[in-house]
Amino acid sequence: MAEQRIKCSDDSLMNVLLVEDNLGDVRLTEEAIKDGKLAVNLYVASDGVDAMEFLRKEGENANAPTPDLVLLDLNLPRKNGHEVLSDIKTDSKLKSIPVVVLTSSEADTDIVKCYDLYANCYIAKPVDLEQFAIVVKTIKNFWFTIVRLPEEA
Repeated sequence: MAEQRIKCSDDSLMNVLLVEDNLGDVRLTEEAIKDGKLAVNLYVASDGVDAMEFLRKEGENANAPTPDLVLLDLNLPRKNGHEVLSDIKTDSKLKSIPVVVLTSSEADTDIVKCYDLYANCYIAKPVDLEQFAIVVKTIKNFWFTIVRLPEEA
C-alpha cells in the first residue's frame, strides 16, 4: 500500500508519486515542496512492490489517482528501482507516465541502465536541503510548466 504523506484537497493539482524508502529523503522532499510552495498532491510508496500496487490500483489502492509524475529512487526493498522502472515502461497503461529517477547513485552503470529502461531523466540527489529544494522546484517547473503531459485516459 502506498502511504499518503501530503494530500491537497484540490483535484486539479498535479499528482506525484514518490517512491522512496528513506524517511529522511521523504521528509526532505516534503520540506522542499512546502518551502517552494509547490501545489502538488504527493503520495509516497516505501518500496517497489507498494509503488506498483499504487500504480496498478491494486488492493487498498483501487481509488488511487494515476500520477502525473513518478519520482523514483533506485535502492528500494522488495523490488528495486530498476525493476519498477522496467515494469512501468513495459506496461501499456503506465508507460506514458514520466519517471524521474531521483537517487543517490552517481554510478555510470545505473545511469545507462535507467536510460536503457526509458527513464525520462536521471538526477543525483543533493544532500543539502537548499540544493534539494532547488532540484524539486526545478523538476516541478519543468514537468508541470514547460512540458506538456498527456491527459489521463
